[in-house]
Amino acid sequence: MAVEMGGNGKLVTMEIGSDGIALITLSNPPVNALTLSVIAEMKEHYREAMERDDVKGVVLTGTGGKFCGGLDVNILQKVHNTDAKKPTVAAIHGFALGGGLELAMGCNVRIATPRSELALPELKFGIIPGCGGTQRLPRLVGVSKAVELLMTTNSITSEEGKELGLIDAVVSSEELLVASRLWALDIVEGRKSRINTLQKTDKLEPVHKSSEILKTARQQAMKTHSKFPHYIACLDVIEEGVISGGLSGVLKEREVSRELVLSKPCRGLLHVYFAERATSKVPGVTNSHLKPQKVEKVAVIGGGLMGTGIATALIVSNIHVILKEVNYESVQKAMKSIEVNVNGLVTRGELQLDQVKKTLSLLKGVTDYEDFKNVDMVIEAVFEDRELKQSVFEEIEKICPPHCILASNTSTIDLNEIGARTNSQDRILGTHLFSPAHVMPLLEIVRSETTSSQVILDVLKFSKVLKKIPIVVKNCTGFAVNRTFFPYMQGADLLANLGVDIFRIDRVISEFGMRIGPFQLFDLSGYGIFLAGVGQFVAAFPDRTFQSPLVQLMIENGRTGKKDGKGFYLYVKGKKPEPDTSVLQIVEESRRFTKVMPGGKPISVTDQDILEMMFFPVINEACRVIEERIVVRASDLDIASVHGMKFPSETGGIMFWADSIGPKYIYSKLKSWYEAYGNFFKPSHLLEDRAAKGIPLGGNLE
Repeated sequence: MAVEMGGNGKLVTMEIGSDGIALITLSNPPVNALTLSVIAEMKEHYREAMERDDVKGVVLTGTGGKFCGGLDVNILQKVHNTDAKKPTVAAIHGFALGGGLELAMGCNVRIATPRSELALPELKFGIIPGCGGTQRLPRLVGVSKAVELLMTTNSITSEEGKELGLIDAVVSSEELLVASRLWALDIVEGRKSRINTLQKTDKLEPVHKSSEILKTARQQAMKTHSKFPHYIACLDVIEEGVISGGLSGVLKEREVSRELVLSKPCRGLLHVYFAERATSKVPGVTNSHLKPQKVEKVAVIGGGLMGTGIATALIVSNIHVILKEVNYESVQKAMKSIEVNVNGLVTRGELQLDQVKKTLSLLKGVTDYEDFKNVDMVIEAVFEDRELKQSVFEEIEKICPPHCILASNTSTIDLNEIGARTNSQDRILGTHLFSPAHVMPLLEIVRSETTSSQVILDVLKFSKVLKKIPIVVKNCTGFAVNRTFFPYMQGADLLANLGVDIFRIDRVISEFGMRIGPFQLFDLSGYGIFLAGVGQFVAAFPDRTFQSPLVQLMIENGRTGKKDGKGFYLYVKGKKPEPDTSVLQIVEESRRFTKVMPGGKPISVTDQDILEMMFFPVINEACRVIEERIVVRASDLDIASVHGMKFPSETGGIMFWADSIGPKYIYSKLKSWYEAYGNFFKPSHLLEDRAAKGIPLGGNLE
């Protein structure tokens, strides 16, 4: 007999078998998420099953080869089934994530199919598990392992879960429902014991040992997640349960969850989560009838910092790589750099030691184009020189097969100019990765007006193989990321020439949440790259760029940045960079040359002024990028800022943060600085319009 309920379609069904076991099935594609409607229907079925005399027990499962992908994070509701009168078995296949795993842990038994994925990823979103997960997980696997899984948000397989005690049995897909029903009957008939996971204590370490584990975890969280209080809050909630019992822990969890859901970091991190998933949807490409072609062998031209990083990212993704350099010595140097990169990934725990040999075997170094005859893609990563890149593309067009994608890792140069001497503009695009390419997650896919939709689709699919987050952008100087953020570095230069202390600027920006300040970034990225970029932007946007001799003066004074240990900071191996106050003489020389200080005196600014004068011009340029439709959607710039420029993720990204401040305020500040200091701060048309109309900057154009 089947009983189906719910006005929004068959989100949850219940079927009672002749054995007296009620099978409750979630059916909410694509991941069976626990929305309000699903929760309401599931609770109603569950209530009925508990009350019916012909039901002995319940098996809970999901359709489509998936158990449950978690609580719908748009809803963030809570559901607890702590007072069940009859045994409940979770039949897990595919995955049980977030609220889905919490739902399974609330059952008396968990049976899963092989290689099912299990995880509680809530801390990624600025929240903690809110359906008892902080209490049940420690009781099933122990405090130490529970803390590890919660803090890292890592997933484990059902086999690992079985070893830990999270899963009771692993069976084949064909056996899953039969085994689950039998287990429920075994409990009913006394052959197996019924366990309430909230009262289970045998896996919990003694209180004194648990406290030590949690103390160590707090110290680590303060180091790695100091700006995210929900990590500490999660540990506090676990400790409440260890000391005062599971019920007390659940009540504490509920209270803390409600507070965190309303917090700014939670809203920001959730926005980033959804924005990441939107980037791979490109109108006219991903909704077309085209099918992506596989990219299995890639050639990389250039064995410098970017080229070796790209090659590393490829081989660790199981892609065969041909790396070309100009001579044998350069090839050997590049190969050694890649080996260092790979070993570095082992040290970081991102690659297993026994995978190193196989990974490096996918790499071949060459000094000519002979092996390019059978590659699926070429990524050019030579120096940012237009003429050099043009000659490279002219050469590879003659040798590579007709299906081969021709990509450039350029960060600023117009793609039309790069491919000007070829007849293959339809298969030329930009694949701009960020340094170090094997670590940074963003891939900026740059399309020109002639790039085919097929090529865009192929590279979007390829980005998933590389485990990169893609944003598809239109061709322009600097593309989306560097164009949006070129005012950031120029703003630092301008503030220095207006008399603001450079080390104070770095401190303010670091305290805001950027990984390092702009002057330390100058040292890290190299002065030559900055000057080359300024040249590109001055040519493209002469009316709103700021130029000073500061960086050139640094070079003339024998400073080249971190690579030689001497820049705005002093770099000694094994020590933190130290501000070099002797550079203030060079800064003063630049100020005398630019003469931008009003009345020749340094301007007086607060820390908030510094923050706003650095980032409001970035928001302003982002508005121009949106208006020119360089990006598909405004939220793509949030992902670009978080994953390309390390803008603090808890802010939600540059545009989400801008809207938390408000366009009217940003416009008024830029207008006042424009009147005081010139065109660098001139408000864009889009910003002015949205400030006047009160429309959010993160909203897309009609």
